[in-house]
Amino acid sequence: MTLAVIGGSGLYDLASTAEHGHTFTNAKTLTVATPYGDVKVKQGKFAGRELNFLCRHGASHNVPPHRINYRANIYALKQLGVTHILASNAVGGIARFAAPLTLVLPDQLIDYSWGRQHTFFDEFNHTLSHIDFTQPFDQPIREAVLKAAKGEKLLVHDGGCYACVQGPRLETAAEIRRLKNDGCDLVGMTLMPEAGLAREQGLAYASLCLSVNWAAGLYEEQLCIEEIEKTMQAAVVKFKQLLPAFISALNL
Repeated sequence: MTLAVIGGSGLYDLASTAEHGHTFTNAKTLTVATPYGDVKVKQGKFAGRELNFLCRHGASHNVPPHRINYRANIYALKQLGVTHILASNAVGGIARFAAPLTLVLPDQLIDYSWGRQHTFFDEFNHTLSHIDFTQPFDQPIREAVLKAAKGEKLLVHDGGCYACVQGPRLETAAEIRRLKNDGCDLVGMTLMPEAGLAREQGLAYASLCLSVNWAAGLYEEQLCIEEIEKTMQAAVVKFKQLLPAFISALNL
């Protein structure tokens, strides 16, 4: 079994934090050719285990959510022998438990995105190629995250429904009210079609969401991009703190 981490906004590398001292050693950047385009993946050792790291938005954060080549990314990880994926996703908090700086481990999602290349099944080859997506996230990965969080004394909220919107703009207050009425607890732009494509390729996948702001119109009158970026940086530190313990708990 081999693990990949998909880094979202704010998580562009796995450089160590001084207090935890883990480094991404023997790291090399691979260019993986796929039928959907080339993908750059960093491969090395982290916390003593083989790890693949992929920047969803690119190393310089220049690919917006609706232009990410999700199919190429997932296909490349599959080609590298990846079996398990932990994704980081920056989100806005809708539910009270998803306050800024909170880590949330969602267990459900609703996809509101559109126009994205969202499946590998562009045609049926004599059989129906449907997947069961009742439970979109891998439970053993989720349990390993929770076990690691407990050991590191980090609060990770267990459960929540992620609303995947199109982006790249942030939402209106009315849109957030609709998402809340639909039962959504978090709002982000990148979880789909990534999670569905991973399921189509038979990869175990879960997301650890980093709440970086309250969603529009709920608890604050105005969003401040500078404050969102500061909160994002602090949340990424928590993710990096959790990662070594998660890898150990997953026991790949």
